[in-house]
Amino acid sequence: MDERKSAEHFLDLIQKSRRGKFKLYIGMSAGVGKTYRMLQEAHTLLRNGIDVKIGYAETHNRPETHALLDGLPLIPRRKLFYKGKELEELDLQAIINLRPEVVIVDELAHTNIEGSNNEKRWQDVLDILDAGINVISAVNIQHIESLNEEVRGITGVDVQERIPDSVVAQADEVVNIDLTAEDLIDRLKSGKIYESSKITAALNNFFKSEHILQLRELALKEVASQVQRKVETEVILTRSIKKERFLACISSNDKTAKNVIRKTARLANYYNSKWHVMYVQIPRESADKIALDKQRHLINNFKLATELGAEIIKVKAKNTTKAIIKECEDRKITTVCIGKPHLNLAKIILATDTFNALLNKLSQENIDLVILS
Repeated sequence: MDERKSAEHFLDLIQKSRRGKFKLYIGMSAGVGKTYRMLQEAHTLLRNGIDVKIGYAETHNRPETHALLDGLPLIPRRKLFYKGKELEELDLQAIINLRPEVVIVDELAHTNIEGSNNEKRWQDVLDILDAGINVISAVNIQHIESLNEEVRGITGVDVQERIPDSVVAQADEVVNIDLTAEDLIDRLKSGKIYESSKITAALNNFFKSEHILQLRELALKEVASQVQRKVETEVILTRSIKKERFLACISSNDKTAKNVIRKTARLANYYNSKWHVMYVQIPRESADKIALDKQRHLINNFKLATELGAEIIKVKAKNTTKAIIKECEDRKITTVCIGKPHLNLAKIILATDTFNALLNKLSQENIDLVILS
């Protein structure tokens, strides 16, 4: 058994060494200078004899940024027709065939045009890394999946193009491109981010000072947590650290399930730990009895949890509390996360015994219970 594990570990090291290195720039919003910084870095690499190519750079016709493309080798984009228009996409196969040492791939959260090899650009990047090519890419904080609810709470915008947290976690280096709110607003007002016709609307919506400050905080926290994760996984620690394991419990009736999943993902990511999402199917929710809308919600929630890196646990049981306790014991769970109960007073009284049983058992086993708002 030990020999097999040793061989698997060595194989894992070989595969990691063959894989390309991944550097990711994170910013609080459009206009902070992520693409500008990537292109500057490309020039530096080129001057130092590194074979670097531009796979895809989105300058948004910003003069300062666009000027940096001069002198950099570009890989032609793939042209294809969609709904009567000629559009351009990153040419994944051309990058893999050319095999540059480093490739710049902008806008990681972009959704590819129908007919592309992958649905999302981040999937293209993973393919490029698997081919042994180093990648430098960029993304805004609002495009990270587990932050979707927080960003919507700050800005009122439901960002549609998102990347799984697991993609960020694979980055070998994460760099925050930071600006003060004042500097970013000055850039917007001077026409360095959007054309003049869009400036007033932007100032009244996404680019409000209070929004930028909160997004900036999210970006700083995200990069700090990624650095902490790298320290814990790559630096030999002299002290013993308790290994956290999280269990998010959801139900078919739980309207807050997505929030519970995202918040548990954030906690697990912060502690660099394994986590699970558990659903207990009680008899009245068997496949032939459960309503179709509830089935659909469950499937979507399982999909979200899987994308965020969770292991899904589906259990059939009459007693939900006992089922949760058993999984906690079997999987050495340290923290159970549940949603804030949406119950009327009568239901709370009826459910008290069940809740107390769960609370007492978790307390005996030294397992933390987190109730997420």
